[in-house]
Amino acid sequence: MILGATAAAGASYVSARTAILGGIQDQTMLKLRDQITAYLPTVSLPPTQGTLDAFATALKSSGALVVYHGMSATSGIDYDSVPAELRQAVAHSTNIQFQRVDMQGFPMFFVGVPVQTGRNGGEPSGLEVYATVSLTQQQEAIDDLARKAWLYSALALPFAVAVALLAARQVLRPVRALNTAASQLGRGRLDVRLRATGSDELAQLVATFNNTAAELQRTVGTLQAMEADARRFVADVSHELRTPLAAMNAVTDVLDEDAADLPADTAVAARLVSAETKRLTRLVQDLIEISRFDAGRAELRREQLDVASAVADSLAARGWETGEDLVAELPVGIMASLDRRRLDIVVANLVGNAMRHGAPPVEVVLRAERGDVVLTVTDHGPGIPAEVLPAVFDRFTKADTARARSEGSGLGLSIARENARLHGGDITAANTGSGARFELRLPREAW
Repeated sequence: MILGATAAAGASYVSARTAILGGIQDQTMLKLRDQITAYLPTVSLPPTQGTLDAFATALKSSGALVVYHGMSATSGIDYDSVPAELRQAVAHSTNIQFQRVDMQGFPMFFVGVPVQTGRNGGEPSGLEVYATVSLTQQQEAIDDLARKAWLYSALALPFAVAVALLAARQVLRPVRALNTAASQLGRGRLDVRLRATGSDELAQLVATFNNTAAELQRTVGTLQAMEADARRFVADVSHELRTPLAAMNAVTDVLDEDAADLPADTAVAARLVSAETKRLTRLVQDLIEISRFDAGRAELRREQLDVASAVADSLAARGWETGEDLVAELPVGIMASLDRRRLDIVVANLVGNAMRHGAPPVEVVLRAERGDVVLTVTDHGPGIPAEVLPAVFDRFTKADTARARSEGSGLGLSIARENARLHGGDITAANTGSGARFELRLPREAW
């Protein structure tokens, strides 16, 4: 709106200036042409100096200058005051020429007429007539008009600004509200809604946003309910399987003890049932552990530990002795407030994963770093495939997708990370170029 008002004022100024200047210019040229036309029949060619003087006198009301091949006569202006550009244009033209110039701060309008003779007035006579008129009054009128135009624009500016701000506020307010609502929706507030007013495009956009948010809330609610049902189902099934699995493990323990006395085929079957029962038991235990994390029922039982001693106990409990295949650097005296059982689960998963899928030697290194305790487990195997690395902690992720079954449940690394995060820490995985490295970082004190 401000630009429009300024443009309108500028256009009005240009139009008025053109009209003022055009009026005086046309009037001067028509008057001079009529005077020349009226007196020219009395002029004999070639003219004498007296003829030129008489011609100039006849054009006295226009203050003209008459020029003919070096001779001149004037009734107002001097030959030298006529702009050289105008004289050059008149000498090479058959039409009236004009030029506006500034002479010592005064605007002047010059007219040059190449006089034509002959029956049809189309033969150059060699006569040139020049006249001038001051544009001072017109320039003053134009300047006054410009001042008024800018004054009116300045007076209209506050009103234009107020109207523009009001219009922008009416448009931007719903846009800001929509942006805020969209941000809240992105942060998980699926119940956010806006009040639609009017029937313009913004109101339609608000209505579309409300419908989208409602549909998103319904869909997310359905998915959450399905996910909760699935987790509850897994938890229920896992708990229900514990009792029969306990009985099966008792039976398989007996079969393992008597396998040497059984027929060969029966012994193989007994050992197979025993191995599968143990594998199923580990899977059920891992599913129960995962269900606790999903339900938010996992608890920490912190105690002050010598981390090196706790890690060494975890290795010893599984029969992993240090040597060529396992190298452990566990400096004593690094104390931390941790849950011993959950630390044992993390160490068992990381070291067991390195031994199963990597290659010796497996290096277990403990160190203190600022307020954290850091445990790295490095193997010298093929490493983690690049396409698997980003999802290595996801549930049931396998490095070899062609392998349908493995010794583990596919939940070990996921459970390890959940336990680390429960402590306020985390686990990261990377390739070293000659194997894989997992780094466990835990705060030494509870947050």
